[in-house]
Amino acid sequence: MSREVFTAVVNPAAGAGSAPERIIRVARALREGGAAVTVSFSRSLGHATDLAAEAAVRGHAVLAVGGDGLVGAVAAGLVGTGAELAVVPAGRGNDLARAVPLPADPRWAAESLRTLPARDVDVAEAESEAGGRVVVGGVYTGIDAAANDLANRRRLPRRPIAYQLAALAVMARWRPVGYTLTVDGQTVPLTGHTVVVANAPWYGGGLRVAPTASLDDGLMDLVTVGALPRRRMLPVLSALRHGTHLGLPGIAASRAREVTIEADRALPVYADGEPLGRCPVTVRVRPGALRLIGAPDPAGG
Repeated sequence: MSREVFTAVVNPAAGAGSAPERIIRVARALREGGAAVTVSFSRSLGHATDLAAEAAVRGHAVLAVGGDGLVGAVAAGLVGTGAELAVVPAGRGNDLARAVPLPADPRWAAESLRTLPARDVDVAEAESEAGGRVVVGGVYTGIDAAANDLANRRRLPRRPIAYQLAALAVMARWRPVGYTLTVDGQTVPLTGHTVVVANAPWYGGGLRVAPTASLDDGLMDLVTVGALPRRRMLPVLSALRHGTHLGLPGIAASRAREVTIEADRALPVYADGEPLGRCPVTVRVRPGALRLIGAPDPAGG
């Protein structure tokens, strides 16, 4: 197969302003290969959703050029349409791009975009007091979301070490949260530090929080961190880099189709690296709702 018509939805501020240069190179290589490319710059996440929806109506394959927040926003305009999405990483986190890697060389990237097969993958829908959002990667609240808040306020670079430094700063004055989780209709109390509902393995700029998560199994991975003392949280933060934390005491993982998270105090919620109000939040899976170019085939095909 060969795709011939694309719309690139670009966050011009992504990657400290490097996203436009990235898409210029990829678009040039696509055009040299005979494809037509429209480049559209988004003014906001909502605008990115609108641009993607318009491209879907025109029958274009859509390139999300930016970070994880932009990918989620573009996906929101494409779910249920049958239009194909490709991720051109140009942000600082690029967590979903780790699941669907694209060659760095623009010529090889263009070849991949034109020829790689697309597969149906799941998305999640998250609803909080701030509204709803389509989520491709994951939703989280607790120490990690508070650290994300701190990193954003201090404009730290979106790299694992920056998030871990922010987490250490938050941890110094953190106390465990009394959560109430409703997991597929069953209420589960939890005293702990954080709750993650993941559709994809990575978050926080390369931390492998849900190493067994699959984009197309019709389920989300629920990962929780219990009320560990501070000295035992440090190994967890280190293990997150490699996805080896699931074997540590206080870490629990399961799978679910719907999760509601309530907390005994106001906690920020993040989805695909972007703020989504505060708890409570409900996350539901939408199986096979998105066509994703380059999505891995679990059968190895």
